[in-house]
Amino acid sequence: MFPHSPGVYRYYDSEGNVIYVGKAKDLHKRVAQYFVSPERLTRKTAIMVSKIADAQYSVVDTEADALLLENNLIKQYKPKYNILLKDSKTYPWICVSADEFPKVYLTRRLARDGSRYFGPYSSVMHARNLLELFSELYPLRTCSNRITSDSVLRRKFRPCLNYHIGRCRGCCIGGISAKEYNGYIEEIVRLLKGGGREMIQHYRALMEQAAAELDFESAEIYKGKMQSLEKHYSKSIITGTGTGDADVFSLVFDSSDAYGNFMRLRQGAVIQSLNLGFRMNIEEDHAEVLGMFIAEIQSKFGALSKEVIVPFYPDVEIDGVEFRIPVRGDKLALLELSAKNAKEMRFNALKQKEHTDPDEFRRKVLEELRDALGMKELPVHIECFDNSNIQGTNPVASCVVFRDGVPSKKDYRHFNIKTVVGANDYASMKEVVNRRYSRMLAEAPDDLPQLVVIDGGRGQLSFAFEALSELGLTGRLTVIGLAKRLEEVIRVGDPYPLFIDRNSQALKVLQRIRDEAHRFGITHHRNRRSKAQTESALRDIKGVGEKTEQRLILHFGSVPRIAAASVDDLAGLVGHDLAVRIHEALQKKDA
Repeated sequence: MFPHSPGVYRYYDSEGNVIYVGKAKDLHKRVAQYFVSPERLTRKTAIMVSKIADAQYSVVDTEADALLLENNLIKQYKPKYNILLKDSKTYPWICVSADEFPKVYLTRRLARDGSRYFGPYSSVMHARNLLELFSELYPLRTCSNRITSDSVLRRKFRPCLNYHIGRCRGCCIGGISAKEYNGYIEEIVRLLKGGGREMIQHYRALMEQAAAELDFESAEIYKGKMQSLEKHYSKSIITGTGTGDADVFSLVFDSSDAYGNFMRLRQGAVIQSLNLGFRMNIEEDHAEVLGMFIAEIQSKFGALSKEVIVPFYPDVEIDGVEFRIPVRGDKLALLELSAKNAKEMRFNALKQKEHTDPDEFRRKVLEELRDALGMKELPVHIECFDNSNIQGTNPVASCVVFRDGVPSKKDYRHFNIKTVVGANDYASMKEVVNRRYSRMLAEAPDDLPQLVVIDGGRGQLSFAFEALSELGLTGRLTVIGLAKRLEEVIRVGDPYPLFIDRNSQALKVLQRIRDEAHRFGITHHRNRRSKAQTESALRDIKGVGEKTEQRLILHFGSVPRIAAASVDDLAGLVGHDLAVRIHEALQKKDA
């Protein structure tokens, strides 16, 4: 029997392996949910429950303790059905070594040697920029020597090039005391903890004091440090003065994957940012994923700020921490910035799959498109229609087909408009849609597309939908319009267009199929127009029929070359009398 207490539970399979670890405010109620109403479980969760052979639990004092214990156990056991971290890369940290004259350097390994570590930094460039700033502000040592007061007294080391060019004060030879040197280190630590604005104000005060005392040389040094800090932090993300200290979490979901971004603010400046990916092996609630993300950040960075900005509330409460969902102002802008980073991570992960696992990449793109359009089925079969004409002449239409996200050129079709006179795109669209799907219903009713894309606005979409309605297909597929000017998605019955993220793969696949339909239609239209021009140039001549026209084109290659040929050259193919008529007729046209 499980107690009515907060804690962590573990499920084991018949071989004694941990297959799931979960946390709960009330262990008894939470565990009972898996077994009392099995019909409410999702498919994947039901599969997991069927493999449970034993269960154990650990009671803790608070929800926050349960969150951290759950995170540690998941890392220890790596259960098959838990949310698992996808990103296994080691992020860099800035280390302040535990020496008498400390070094400040970048590392990916954390040692328990008393050194202080700041980070991790998801951007190596950002960490290196900080080290460059410290080098500019403070004459720190970069050598690997173990320098102590005793080694200085015994003159164990000789100064290096950095000492001679003024980039190091020469602590190895007693050029600077340990107290003064460590004063530099403490200022660096304050900067790493987010005290940039405080340090700028500190140097400004020192500059003004030195100037008042007529110590202009020192004032110039303080001014240079202040300007270096201002230059660095002007490139950092600075929010409104009301934001202060806070932590920001955001999550974007992609089928069974989630991508999160964490940002830490100190005095209104973002001093840390970290992206993490999660694999959801069963259908997890979004609040639970956010709780897992928060636990992981706590394990890396320690306690959270008093204010935590989130897109929705996590499934845990933490004493002393206020979760806030902003609706306006600087805090909403921060949340949107964090979400932008998470989306960028998702985009990069998807692009990487395009090369390493193209089938998985295409499936992810189609899932993204399905979710963006609110479809129930995955659009593995997409068709797109486009009209082409010039002032109503030679009107044609094209239909291109994508299967599993790639062109299926053997299924492409072009149409010559038969029932519409003049430039009437709306009626032409209705005709080709009707012809396409009435034939498909007769010949291949099981091969209907899940998604039909109409190249055009609300007018073309309405006539296409009317054709589908007459065929009784509106309930069996989704039809949308894609307007080119703003790349807006038009939906039947919705007065407002849908704007899909311009950087998303979902919009890119729609643009690609639209552009392919346009290319295919234009090519067919050009061929028809060229043929019509040839026919009008030769067929209007008395005595020239289809076979004569073909013989002349095949021999000379084009109408202009026929016009440039002599009567004798033409007579060898069509006879003297007809050659004269052709030559005279084409000369009149050129004149």
